[in-house]
Order: sequence, then structure tokens, then C-alpha cells
Amino acid sequence: MRAVRVGVFGLLGSGNLGNDGSLEALLGWLRAEHPDAAVDALCGGPETVTARYGIPATRLHWYRGEYRTASRVRSIAAKGAGKLVDVVRTAAWVRRHDVVIVPGMGVLEATLPLRPWGFPYSLFLLCASGRLLRTKVALVGVGAAPIAARPTRALVRWSARMAAHRSYRDTRSRDAIRAMGVDTTRDEVHPDLAFALPAPPAGAVTGGPPGTVCVGVMDFHGSDDDRARAEGIHRRYLDGTTRFVRALAEDGRPVRLLTGDACDAPVVAAILDAVDSPLVTAAETASLADLMKETAAADAVVATRYHNLICALKAGTPTLALSYAAKSDALMERMGLGAYRHPAGEVDADRLLAQFRELERSSAQVRRTLTERNLVTARQLAHQFTLLSAALFPAAAHAHVHAQRETQ
Repeated sequence: MRAVRVGVFGLLGSGNLGNDGSLEALLGWLRAEHPDAAVDALCGGPETVTARYGIPATRLHWYRGEYRTASRVRSIAAKGAGKLVDVVRTAAWVRRHDVVIVPGMGVLEATLPLRPWGFPYSLFLLCASGRLLRTKVALVGVGAAPIAARPTRALVRWSARMAAHRSYRDTRSRDAIRAMGVDTTRDEVHPDLAFALPAPPAGAVTGGPPGTVCVGVMDFHGSDDDRARAEGIHRRYLDGTTRFVRALAEDGRPVRLLTGDACDAPVVAAILDAVDSPLVTAAETASLADLMKETAAADAVVATRYHNLICALKAGTPTLALSYAAKSDALMERMGLGAYRHPAGEVDADRLLAQFRELERSSAQVRRTLTERNLVTARQLAHQFTLLSAALFPAAAHAHVHAQRETQ
């Protein structure tokens, strides 16, 4: 039998550590359970994906200036032409595969600013190609949310309908897709794929000074529906977060600033400049594994980005979420920490500091809760991967069952 040809698709290798962590978790499963599969990617940063994960990768967009704002006639025309060329490129890539997997990521949501002709259009091309060419397209552990903009909502709805397999990282995502008119009767919900990444061994974690607090920041401007007031939202978020970090430093607490995307660097620079304390430093992280080590070494974590939260929770560190979307709320509730949330769009430094102190007072109980929830999460993910093998690799699953019977 020839090797199963598996493609992975998404904004991977583009600087977002959460997206890359989802890919890493998926590749770990494929290599453990389906080592003969031939895997390659269609993604945003093909050079990075190939160098970091050792799989062939193709650029997602024909037009190299896809992520730059087109203002001149020539660039607008080139971007438009690229959309047409990508129809052919995507279909040709999909045709070479038996299965294409979109690993995790918030591909069915618009909780951050998003244009319909960007990733929603690319996802639509993928799912339409899969349907036409009879290649299974699987949306695995993805995030979804209500979408107000009609063009984006339509593309997301059509993409979800055409996918051969769908699963979600929380029930709110499944409910959002159902509300868009997609039949989700057979769709599963399981923890985010990044929870399948290994936690750092105890000996590998070298802690900083006692009492260190990790503060995960984000280049936050609100959701896709907040474009008109995005700058005001960003100023409030930055001001509130800066005041919180300053209060920690004035209390003598070492603070490590974390990011989750390359675009977050200006926020770190602004906080460092405003606080100007040797107690406040920025961590250099290139992966979720790096983030997990930072959070594991801390006494507590306060973070905005979704996958910063996952790393802290997986590491078992008391965590408070600066929540910017329903996915963050659902995650904290799943892990038993629903009481420790603060709205990212309305950061009140004094109230945040009071919540943080309450978290620290409850630290021992929080750590016990996270230990219990992480055990449950591991079992749920193992079950999800079993179901995924049966759905996407039925021949391999049948052979595995047959081999087990032969040994009995």
C-alpha cells in the first residue's frame, strides 16, 4: 500500500506561536500513530515550517504582498490577480492529497480584525477544492464564534458545510457554527490541540527570582466589529496593563513579559519604556515549549493571548485571563478557573490587582484543580485522536484492530 498523503493547511510559520503549536501537536500524533504518512503543508511561512518541522511546504498565496495593504492601482491589481491564481494553486495542491487537515486555530471566527478576502477566502477555496476533488478536508479542534460581517460569515458557513470532518475546541464554537446554519449533530468537542504538547519536565524548568509573575501581552485592538474604536481600545488595554505591571514592580515582584505573536513586540517595548524597572524583563520565546517553560517557572501568570493561557494552564501555574473573546472564557471555565477573568477591552488596573491577589491567596487550591483538569484533558485528547484516526485513516485503523485480534 502507498503512503497516505496528508496535507496541513493554515497560517503556519507566520509568527503566531499558537498556530504553530497546534501544528506541532498534530505532527506529534501523525508521527506516533501514522508514521508512514507523507506530510506536507500549504501555509503562510513555508520556509519556517520546513526548517522547524522538517516537512515540505508551499506558500499559501501566489502574491507575495498578500499581507501588505494595497493602496496603488498596480498592487491592487496584483492582489486581485493573486486571488484568481490561488484558485488553481489551491485546487492543484489539494488534489495531490488523500486528507487535508486544518489543525486547531480560530479559523471560523473573527474575534480579531479580519477581511473576508483574506484567510476566510483561502479556507473557502480549500474546502471547495476538497469537495470537488473528493479529498477529505478536516477542521480539527478549530475555534469558531458569531460573525457579524455578512461576507465573512457566508464564507465561513460554506467552508464549514463543505468540510468532511469538523471538531471544535469548545462547545461555544460548535454552538456558533450551528447558529450559522451548519448541521453539527455529528461534530465533536475536545480540548485545544496544544494541550497535547508535552509539559516541560520538572528538571528542565529553571525558575527566575522567587515571586516571578509572567504577564502575557498582546497587540490588542478589539474584535473585527470594533474597527471604528480600535485605537481607543488599544490605548485602554496598554494603559491598564502598564499600570498593573508597574504596581507589581513597585511591590518588588519580578515580572516577565510574554508574547504569542511577532506583532506583540511593540506592546512589550512600550511597557518596558513606561515602567523602566530592572525587575521587568522580556522573555525571548520561539515556541509554545518556550512559553510553557516560562510559565512553569513562574509563581503566577496573567495573560491575554489564548495560547499563553493554555501554556500556563498546562504547566499547572495559577493563571488569570485578560479575556478578549468567548474562547478565553470557555478555556478558563473548562480548567476550573472561571472566576479568574478580567476583560481585556476594559482593563482596570486596581481591580485586576485585587483579582491577582485573590488568585495568589488561592494558589495551592488552584494548582490542585489544574492537576486534576489536566489529567481529564489528556484522556479527552487521547479519545479525540482515536476518533480522528478512524475518521481520516480508516484503512490504518482497521489494520490496527486486525493486528490486535491476531495477537489475542
